[in-house]
Amino acid sequence: MNTEILMIGVGLLILIASVDLIVGVSNDAVNFLNSPIGSRVASRRTIIFVASLGILAGVTFSSGMMEVARKGIFHPEFFTMPELLTIFLAVMISDIILLDLFNTYGLPTSTTVSVVFELLGAAVAVSLLKILAAGDSLIDIGHYINSAKAIAIIMGILLSVVVSFVCGAIAQFLSRLLFTFDYQKRVRRYGALWGGMALTSITYFILVKGAKGASFITSENVDWIKSHAELIMLVMFIVSALLLQIMQQLKFNIFKPIILIGTFALAMAFAANDLVNFIGVPLAGLYAFKAAMATADPLHATMGALGHKIPSNTLYLLIAGGLMVGTLYFSRKARGVTETTIQLSQQDEGIERFESIGLSRAIVRLVLHLFDSIRVIIPSRLRILIAERFDTEKAPKVILHGERPSFDLLRASVNLMVASIVISYATANKLPLSTTYVTFMVAMGTSFADRAWGRESAVYRITGVLTVIGGWFMTAVIAFIFASIFASVIFYTEGIGVLLLLALAVILILNAHRKHRAMAEETKKETIFNLKSVDDAHLTVVTTFRQMSYLLHEISDSLDVTLTALFKSNFDQIGVQRKKLNKIQQWSGIISANIFKAMRHLDQKGVPLSHKYPQTVRRLQKLSDGHRDIVLRAYVHVGNHHKGMLPEQVAELEVVRLQLREILREVAETIGQGQTIDLKHLVQKDEELRELAAKLNEKQVGRIKDNSSKTRLSILYYGIIGNAMMISKQNLELLEIFNHSFSGLKKID
Repeated sequence: MNTEILMIGVGLLILIASVDLIVGVSNDAVNFLNSPIGSRVASRRTIIFVASLGILAGVTFSSGMMEVARKGIFHPEFFTMPELLTIFLAVMISDIILLDLFNTYGLPTSTTVSVVFELLGAAVAVSLLKILAAGDSLIDIGHYINSAKAIAIIMGILLSVVVSFVCGAIAQFLSRLLFTFDYQKRVRRYGALWGGMALTSITYFILVKGAKGASFITSENVDWIKSHAELIMLVMFIVSALLLQIMQQLKFNIFKPIILIGTFALAMAFAANDLVNFIGVPLAGLYAFKAAMATADPLHATMGALGHKIPSNTLYLLIAGGLMVGTLYFSRKARGVTETTIQLSQQDEGIERFESIGLSRAIVRLVLHLFDSIRVIIPSRLRILIAERFDTEKAPKVILHGERPSFDLLRASVNLMVASIVISYATANKLPLSTTYVTFMVAMGTSFADRAWGRESAVYRITGVLTVIGGWFMTAVIAFIFASIFASVIFYTEGIGVLLLLALAVILILNAHRKHRAMAEETKKETIFNLKSVDDAHLTVVTTFRQMSYLLHEISDSLDVTLTALFKSNFDQIGVQRKKLNKIQQWSGIISANIFKAMRHLDQKGVPLSHKYPQTVRRLQKLSDGHRDIVLRAYVHVGNHHKGMLPEQVAELEVVRLQLREILREVAETIGQGQTIDLKHLVQKDEELRELAAKLNEKQVGRIKDNSSKTRLSILYYGIIGNAMMISKQNLELLEIFNHSFSGLKKID
């Protein structure tokens, strides 16, 4: 390796850092966007504008590179410049692959933890290779690695997860007990005092997180802020409470400035601390290169110079800030990561992204038993009082910026206030934690206290939380393994290895983007299952039937693929349809819930509905059951390598498939358009299908007698025909209910 190659390597570091900034912002945007977006405090454009200001402010508050990139994990004086470059390149390539993977699946993770364990993995790998090459003892690795830092971060993860959840739950419980869900009536009494406390904690958070790293604040000023913290907080509380009281008198919603200021504060902390991770590594490499070139032997000089304090170049920080802001505006993956947290904390029932697992069911069972035990010792009057103040039905139904909020402004304020307090306290006491972990677990704690995790959704929400937490620990493991492998490859292959790893990163990222686009399209389609408004009787019923239309189209497409694959014994295609069964069952359940929700709200408005309308639930269940039975029968038959269908059976069932498809599609189109039709045409098609089924059953009897169709094949054949007739009948029943329901609504209109 020569100095020219070193220069190219440093240039690659800086180039990769740009990509790393993009994937880093996409992941960490959840820290400061979930509360304002979930509460719909303002338009998305306004929220991102406020967050952008926070990011740019945070960049100016960052006065130096993150120490962990230089000396926090390893001792630089034991490494030469080529060895450091090997470590840094392995770290950056690993980081963009790892974070992009998490972003693709919408799972928030810690960028700090990823960088720390990538540095640890790469440094351990290079240290071991150096020790083996020198013939030294493996015990000497303790001279190279600062393992205490990694252990402290792991303990910080465990502690921050528990503390953040508990603090969020307690704060939200007390706040909701004070204000109730109909908080606007009570905020006039003590809202200014509560808001003053929230703004004080958030503003103090800005000072604690910002003053320490601000280049324009001297060390004397920082010491003065610390020594007069109580006085500063008292003054801030008095001033903010007075300002909020004045705003209340002017009929202004005081929660909005609290949330927007909190968004600014967390975005600033993100830019000032977390994202320095990504520029810390390449800038450390750049500084090491300059230090090496200043020596007589750049390729063999040790890098003890990295052990000293190194100021950052303000221009680099501003460029990084610009990339962050641009990513915030244009990254679709940032929206995906944010939506995961919002879905897990939404107040109302909706589309649950995660399935239930045994552990989540066990946790729900344990909590229910615990609450039953506590309920016995709480006086009945107190239980009634608490139940009244936590009555979600009293919450006003509002539509903000075109959509219903996932949770209200009160909970969004508590999220930001508690996250600010926890992070400020940890920072002041030099306790390691991740802002991602804190903000996520606070949001989960507040949603738990707000009874957003009801018995209908708790197992799914807990599964989601466990998935995210499991991903946090997997971040450390995967980061360590990836970086150590990549460092070993670069150590032995040098430039060729770097090019191969970069090619691998590009391939993986492109595949991840294709996967994300497919997932985004699927998610976009599923938005049809949201029942946004129940104010318009006609629109409410139309919406539920449009959802049924979408479900019928999906069942039709799935049956087409399944039967075609069965005829060809294509197990892979049937396997894909089997994986969709849970999704179709879930959609059916959501439509049923929306029907009941529509019935309740329309009844409250005095709008009578057809008595047949709720029967759609039964029809949908039978439809999805028939579809599931056909898919599972095909999956088991082909998966167990049973004899394929006879050519004449394929030809007969192909006719059944086409006729069933016509019925499904016609009913789906009719319901989707919201127009009633004469059923005679479809009744005739159903009768034709039944006549065909009778003829085919007779033919199958002949095949059974001459033993050309074995037992399993006959069972499969009869099962498909029977389910096809049942699905056709349920379609007609569904269309009849549709006609009856809309006839009743037209009379009202």
